[in-house]
Amino acid sequence: MTFETELVLGIIALAVILFFTEKFTVDTVAIGVMVLFMLLGILDLKEGLAGFSNSATITVAAMFVISQAIFKTGILDQVSLFLESQAQRSESRLILSLMLTSGILSAFINDTAVVALLMPAVIHLSQKNQIPPSKLLMPLSFGALMGGICTLLGTSTNILVSGIAEKAGLSPFGVFEMSAMGLIFLAAGTLYMVTVGRWILPKRGPSIDHSGNYDLGDYLVEITITDEFDQLMEPVLKQKIFKDGAIRPLQIIREDGNRVKVYPNSVILSGDMIRVTADHKNLDRLKKVKGIEIKAELDWDTKPATEVDEKLFEAIVTPNSSLVNESIKSIDFRKLFDRVVVIGIRHRKGLLDKLIAGSSLKAGDVLLLRATEETIQSIQRSEDLLLISGKKTGHLNKIQVILTLGILALVIGLAAFGIFPITLSATAGALAMVMLRAITPDEAYKAIDWKVIFMLAGVLSMGTALEKTGGATLIGQGVIELFGAYGPQIVLSAIFGLTFLLTNVMSNNATAALLAPIAISIAATLDVEPRPLLMAVTFAASLSFMTPMGYQTNTMIYNPGNYRFSDYMKVGTPLNILLWIIASICIPIFFPF
Repeated sequence: MTFETELVLGIIALAVILFFTEKFTVDTVAIGVMVLFMLLGILDLKEGLAGFSNSATITVAAMFVISQAIFKTGILDQVSLFLESQAQRSESRLILSLMLTSGILSAFINDTAVVALLMPAVIHLSQKNQIPPSKLLMPLSFGALMGGICTLLGTSTNILVSGIAEKAGLSPFGVFEMSAMGLIFLAAGTLYMVTVGRWILPKRGPSIDHSGNYDLGDYLVEITITDEFDQLMEPVLKQKIFKDGAIRPLQIIREDGNRVKVYPNSVILSGDMIRVTADHKNLDRLKKVKGIEIKAELDWDTKPATEVDEKLFEAIVTPNSSLVNESIKSIDFRKLFDRVVVIGIRHRKGLLDKLIAGSSLKAGDVLLLRATEETIQSIQRSEDLLLISGKKTGHLNKIQVILTLGILALVIGLAAFGIFPITLSATAGALAMVMLRAITPDEAYKAIDWKVIFMLAGVLSMGTALEKTGGATLIGQGVIELFGAYGPQIVLSAIFGLTFLLTNVMSNNATAALLAPIAISIAATLDVEPRPLLMAVTFAASLSFMTPMGYQTNTMIYNPGNYRFSDYMKVGTPLNILLWIIASICIPIFFPF
């Protein structure tokens, strides 16, 4: 092993640790590694920046635009009507319909966006049919993940591995080349979730208030006590607001900044700031108590413009939101989101140690917002926050539906029949969407998730560095020494297992970019077709069910579903093992060595 190889492996190992710890965002780590490779002379400028011009990167960007144009038509809002009819039959029928619907949609358009758009409808169905959201949101996410591997266009990971194969001199993946195997995964996963998974899924129901408003759970909120409070100088034990246990005091901060632990005999004083946890319903009740003010973004002096028409709304921080790692105080919600005020945040471990306004936002955090029906529209238009309560169904534009679906069909057809490469047909399709005014240029630029684009460009440099320094061959030889004697099918099984384990703790695209070159190297050493090994990497990289951070959609449903980390392990581990067994048997049948 040369020093250069050791250096590359060391840098990649550091990157994996940073991916896992989430100290920095995935795209930041990926670009940082790319720049480091160029600074150290491991890659020249052309090699290091090649990821930006890679066919996979361009195709993914184009598909973001096409997907957004389809969402803009309002067609996905109509899906909720179908799901509602299934919910009236039975819970198992709803889970089945939910997984198949999200799976079919995710086969052709971005799976993260599918979950984002269907989640509010699913939460509404949960409320209306008194089914805990924890019974529905995990099937929604898992169905989207399995649907995403049914076609080349389903996820950026599929397109990424296809691009790596093409760069290595192999033929790129066909649009429907993955479909047969992908449908088997979807069918097996759906059957599991409707039967075994349905019973393992936790049953944690939200509370529903008398007005029918949906509440996702307890928020951490800061309140201040004024001179008008009628129980000043009385202990917590005797306070009416805490008596029924619905509003729980966690910490008292005196006017002089002194922090006091909450005991039954702790006295409440004027000027105290009290951190409490309460649900949506009880926070509404707390607003009406004389002498109590709910602190909004640590802005004590600013009062809302109107209190008559203001309501409470809930919104989730999306995985690729620009608000991630920003503090509530630094964002200034009032200006950014047209007089929308943050008054609470779903409690996370360790949040109590900081002021709410000073705490950094993470993907999946649920914010409690105060706004009017008019001002909340700024949230509904935002890609940083997903409104999950009080969202209005969009108007269905039939002409735009026909237009956008026709363009999507052309993109797929031209690529499927080999008339044009998928990169060209997707780019032409995105341009057609803009030219025919299905989407404006500004909307097209906003639709592209630039974090994903930069992350793809960065992780591709890792694969290039591994190949150039011989690191891919070295790791491949290690895998062959361990499993090669048992035949290529066992090697495939080992690669599939390694991929889904890694993708559960780090980015799926980073995992695929690292392991795809290794799979090609292993195939060359074993003198077998590389296709089955590449397919193992592709499928396994998207089949991430065991952790909430394994895939963006798993992160999105974590708080709204009231899930715990262990829920993913309990439900997802048997599913991952089931699909691992199916992959080990079936991939060599559909993609012979």
